[in-house]
Amino acid sequence: MTDDLRAELQDAIDKRRTFAIISHPDAGKTTLTEKVLLYGGAIHEAGSVKSRRSQRHATSDWMAMEQQRGISITSTVLQFEYQDHCVNLLDTPGHQDFGEDTYRTLTAADNAVMLEDGAKGLEPQTRKLFEVCRMRALPIFTFINKMDRPSRDPLELLDEIEQELELATYPVTWPIGSGDRFKGVFDRRKKQIHLFERSAHGTKAAKDTIIDLGDPRVEDLLETELYYQLKDELEILDELGTEFDLDLIHAGQLTPVFFGSAMTNFGVQVFLDSFLDYSLKPSPRQSTRDEIDPTYPDFSGFVFKLQANMDPKHRDRVAFVRVCSGKFEKDMTVRHARTGKTVRLSRPQKLFAQGRESLDEAYPGDVIGLNNPGVFAIGDTIYNGKKLEYEGIPCFSPELFAYLRNVNPSKFKQFRKGVAELREEGAVQIMYSVDEAKRDPILAAVGQLQFEVVQFRMETEYGVETRLEALPFSVARWVTGGWEALEKAGRLFNTATVKDSWERPVLLFRNEWNVAQVQTDHPELELSKTAPVVSGKEPAEIK
Repeated sequence: MTDDLRAELQDAIDKRRTFAIISHPDAGKTTLTEKVLLYGGAIHEAGSVKSRRSQRHATSDWMAMEQQRGISITSTVLQFEYQDHCVNLLDTPGHQDFGEDTYRTLTAADNAVMLEDGAKGLEPQTRKLFEVCRMRALPIFTFINKMDRPSRDPLELLDEIEQELELATYPVTWPIGSGDRFKGVFDRRKKQIHLFERSAHGTKAAKDTIIDLGDPRVEDLLETELYYQLKDELEILDELGTEFDLDLIHAGQLTPVFFGSAMTNFGVQVFLDSFLDYSLKPSPRQSTRDEIDPTYPDFSGFVFKLQANMDPKHRDRVAFVRVCSGKFEKDMTVRHARTGKTVRLSRPQKLFAQGRESLDEAYPGDVIGLNNPGVFAIGDTIYNGKKLEYEGIPCFSPELFAYLRNVNPSKFKQFRKGVAELREEGAVQIMYSVDEAKRDPILAAVGQLQFEVVQFRMETEYGVETRLEALPFSVARWVTGGWEALEKAGRLFNTATVKDSWERPVLLFRNEWNVAQVQTDHPELELSKTAPVVSGKEPAEIK
């Protein structure tokens, strides 16, 4: 590697920050995403999630169903420049039915922002996604939202994180009041008070008055009670709180905590500025050739998401690729690790939700969009130089199963295409009966909303009306030894055998008791809750 390329890569890596936001539904994740984009200068006016007709929709919620229901149901990538940094924000679905999509997206992130509702604290989906972050040892930044509404005591919220997640906390900002009396935040880094004025519906950046804690104007600008309460609480934090340690933050053992209100924009910019200083830049990734440093001269990356019909006019399919090492350049030729084929990467795209623009180059930490005419699968590695594969991305055990029937036989081609493309992007798992007479696909989902999304998209994107026929199963297990192991086991009771999209045997059970019964009767039969990865190194944490 030339000195010039080494310096170019290092400079680009130092400037990049890639993160995902995780939360329970309704904690305000999409709103926070919009406000980060607003303060980052990526948009001029923030949208509304549950939009009034006079307001624009949230940038990250580009799909028609997301706009209708005011929820995030697919991951999006939003890249923007802020304070000489290139920020890649990976917006994830908050709804628990799309946890697998969130898991895939977290594999591409270097940092995670955990969003909490100030009144509710930790909630089930937040805990679940936190465990995924912990498995990946991601640095976690906590933003406690909705402080403009009645909220729990801030010290109590910190204690909950420390006790339940076993994660040390360091408040970088501290709230001044809450609910109707929420006036702003204190920045412990700079010893400054930020007092905000609300803007109309929070669509514009809030007017921020910044003053030092010892400034005599403080007592005029703040209610006396709030001023002395702030001083008392800061003394408690200084005396009893955890000390700041950047190494512990990067190891995922200490979370910097920020308070604010995404809806009214209070505390968002302080959070964003601090995040750039404290967050982890692109770091080495585990592969079949040990750790690959981002400064490794040869290009490499992996596919963590596929999306069909981002541009309805062109019926496109886009592969989301996280750049892991080297420099990506337009029209470069790479190796496809799973197939061994050579692929020319023409028409690469910079992603900003549904919007895209062509790009000529990208660096580690960036996420690029590549046209995908059926070449890529989730988890695929592309590379130059010596062969390597990054950790694969597994499918997890679904809990709901139903045949998807095509109501109009004349739409057979559209039906088949829609099923194939939605399966490819991982919107839902697709299985098939081993009985050749039963050709309808079986949808296998974690939650009911996945079924609704598939039917909605089949109708709006492919023009096919469908109906569901529920199956009486709630548990799926993959047969570790494949068809040969299944044949050796002989006849199985209280289970149905199907095959997944990769022709691997899957057993469906009515309940966990039936699973235990089969394993007792056939101890030699190994069953797995997760599907073997299609390509890439088997992730250590799910073996």
